[in-house]
Amino acid sequence: MGAVANRRSVMILFSSSTDPLSHCARLVLAEKHITFDVVDVDQEGQQAELADVNPYGDVPTLVDRDLVVYDVQILSEYLDERFPHPPLMPVDPVSRATARLGLHRVFKDWYSLLPDVESEDKRLAAKAKKELRDVIASSADIFAAKPFFLSDDMTLVDCAIAPILWRLPAYRIDLPRQAKVIEQYAERIFSRDSFQSCLTEAEQEMRL
Repeated sequence: MGAVANRRSVMILFSSSTDPLSHCARLVLAEKHITFDVVDVDQEGQQAELADVNPYGDVPTLVDRDLVVYDVQILSEYLDERFPHPPLMPVDPVSRATARLGLHRVFKDWYSLLPDVESEDKRLAAKAKKELRDVIASSADIFAAKPFFLSDDMTLVDCAIAPILWRLPAYRIDLPRQAKVIEQYAERIFSRDSFQSCLTEAEQEMRL
């Protein structure tokens, strides 16, 4: 693992300063109050270090002693099980399955659109932005039901949703009036100390 091997006693997160999936992982770590080091892969030379530990070379990638975990969903659930307090997933099987289905939908219906949203092809980007706007707005009733996404407490689903909602101004996506409840939900998440502490400088600038 090269240089990483010398720091195995400290949890290490390979992260990009603007990547929403990395933002999700950083938020989970912050909610758990876990001490970790960040390797910013946007900096020169860090991609090679990432390639040494992750054959896919993607972020986020977590190194916990001899274990390397990638794929943000696997990574997030690992952290929730490794550090059970505070819990970010329900305990009972039905609620846990519901939360996992929520996560699945967020990644399948929201995150899958981001490559096109960020595309330099203006027509493709405009189409994807409309789809993302519509799919988020269509969930307004769900956001209205509980303080957090189908829960009275913060969960991994909220950790996945928040990075996209934070980026909507940067994507130039305005939610419709009927989605006001989603903006109120977002402000509850954004005001949390954990959320503010996990923002990179580049992410802070997305809302300046």
